[in-house]
Amino acid sequence: MTSLKLTALRASAVLLFATTALTASAQLRSFTGYNANSLARNDDESTGLVNIGFSANFFGTTYSQTYVNNNGNITFDSPLSTFTPFGIPNSGRVIIAPFFADVDTRGSDSSLVTYGTGILGGHAAFAVNYVNVGVFNVLPIYNSFQLVLVDRSDTGAGNFDFEFNYTDINWETGTASGGNDQGLGGTPVHIGYSNGTPASAFELDGSGISQFFLDSNASTGLIYNQLGVAFDGTSMDGRYAFSVRNGGVIVNPPVEGSAVPEPSTYGLIGALALGALVAFRRRAKRA
Repeated sequence: MTSLKLTALRASAVLLFATTALTASAQLRSFTGYNANSLARNDDESTGLVNIGFSANFFGTTYSQTYVNNNGNITFDSPLSTFTPFGIPNSGRVIIAPFFADVDTRGSDSSLVTYGTGILGGHAAFAVNYVNVGVFNVLPIYNSFQLVLVDRSDTGAGNFDFEFNYTDINWETGTASGGNDQGLGGTPVHIGYSNGTPASAFELDGSGISQFFLDSNASTGLIYNQLGVAFDGTSMDGRYAFSVRNGGVIVNPPVEGSAVPEPSTYGLIGALALGALVAFRRRAKRA
């Protein structure tokens, strides 16, 4: 636990999983090795650099390693212990964040954050799994979500896809970020990615808005909506899929072999296309 947090406290499956399975069970992906490693029970800690199993060109810089951070994100520049989420586009960080908020796995009923590499649908893949994870300060409320990176060098050197997958979102804020004892309010979760500059960043609509992403919100909850088409052609509620081609991020990737815009144009495309797409599909709550 950080000293800053201490100060703040004082102040206040349909398809079975297999080696190369493409699982549609509750939106989470599974493959041999996907959860082979784990972070010990902690609050605000990170791994050292870990291998993702392939080379990924993210806005012109190629990475083969990343830091897995307990607080719902990975970073490529340095570990991130920050627990109160900030606006991702102006963060100055190289980050992919499926759920940047104050994850706390110290409680005995919380699962650990796990991660690992393997093969998914014939492609090298890396997963980070925040399944049944708690919120600060050891509140008995749990979320389940996942980040998956998939090698797509079959379409060009350094190309990859990534997904945000969600099954249960019951809290949005830790108590050190102004949340109440139900994990609500204060400064809530932010979701998105950035290479450190606003022009090459994206934040999901609803980031920083209380109760926008929760399961209790049948209109805008993460599990009731979707974005993009995954590498295997799947699209489903609870899955948000992105493709990275020539270093830039796109949604609903073009047919392989068709023209792909130059990386310098992706900021504008992201602002226009993603802004439209993230008026994402509203669906009635499942019975």
